[in-house]
Parts: sequence; C-alpha cells; structure tokens
Amino acid sequence: MSRQSIVEHIPGLRRYARALTGDVWAADDLVQDTLERACSKWRLWLAGTNLRAWLFTMMHNLFVSQVRLEHRRSALTHAVDLDDVAHELQAPAAPLGSAIDLQRCLLRLPTDQRAVLLLVTLEDMSYAEVAKVTGVPVGTVMSRLSRARDRMRELMDEPKETPARAELEPAAANAAPILRRLK
Repeated sequence: MSRQSIVEHIPGLRRYARALTGDVWAADDLVQDTLERACSKWRLWLAGTNLRAWLFTMMHNLFVSQVRLEHRRSALTHAVDLDDVAHELQAPAAPLGSAIDLQRCLLRLPTDQRAVLLLVTLEDMSYAEVAKVTGVPVGTVMSRLSRARDRMRELMDEPKETPARAELEPAAANAAPILRRLK
C-alpha cells in the first residue's frame, strides 16, 4: 500500500463521512480517525485486495462505534420520559412553498439505512461491496436500501393539500403532524 493509493480515496471518504455525520467537523474527524487507523493497521491489508472497500469498512465501523458510544452515554445521563417532552416534538410550521432539505431527510434515516443508501448512491458501490463494508449479507443490503429509498420518498413528499379540504377542515389543516412509531 503506497501513500498515493490512500490519498486517492480521501475525497470519497470525506464525501461519505459528511453525508453520514451531517456535520463538517465530525466528518473531518471521522476521516482523520479512519486514516490514522489505516496507517496503524496497514499490515492487516492484503495486497491485491480492494483498498477502497477496506478503508470504507474501517470508516463504517468507526462511525458505528462512535454512534453506539454516544447512545450509551446519552442513555446513562439523559433519560427522558417521552410524555414529558411530547409538546416539544411537534414539527415547526413551514410555508407550503418551502423546499425540503435533503440533508435533514438523510439524517432522519436510521444509521444502517443511511449508510447503505450513501454507499450505493453517493459512492457508486455494488451491493456486494456494500455488504463487505457494512458486514451484512447482500440481501440485507438490498432490504435496507429499499427501506431507505421508501423512507426518503416519504420524507421528501410534501403533503398535497387541496383548498377544498382546507376549507372543510380548518382545524385539521392547522393541526400538528401525527407522530407514529416505526419498528
């Protein structure tokens, strides 16, 4: 593995990290952690194998570890009853003509679905490569991708409200969105 071969993959790693984390600083930290780990573990990479997949696997595993660690920390320190904050969970009112922010929609996806969607669409990886990076079977990759695409469609579709419905049901037109639990 040469220095140049790793440098070639940095733009892709940065793109994936930014889309995955949703934060420029966190993405840069994730890329740096990935590159540090790659340099310290370079002897584990087998010459002739896919360096790109190895680097993305390393980044994916680091990100998942960070998310789990944050989740554990927040669960230990910030246990909040859902009923106590229900009034804060209402979506802010947005004008009907406003555009949907793609990044916010991506960040609303579960981490496993977001990772698969980004690797397939943004990094143009095959299902087999994504399966290798994420450590799941190809069928699971396909399932997560399908669910991620469906959820993105839901999130990006603006509610179509007809004037007749708004006139007939003014209270319903201004009501807060209904939250539902997905398993």
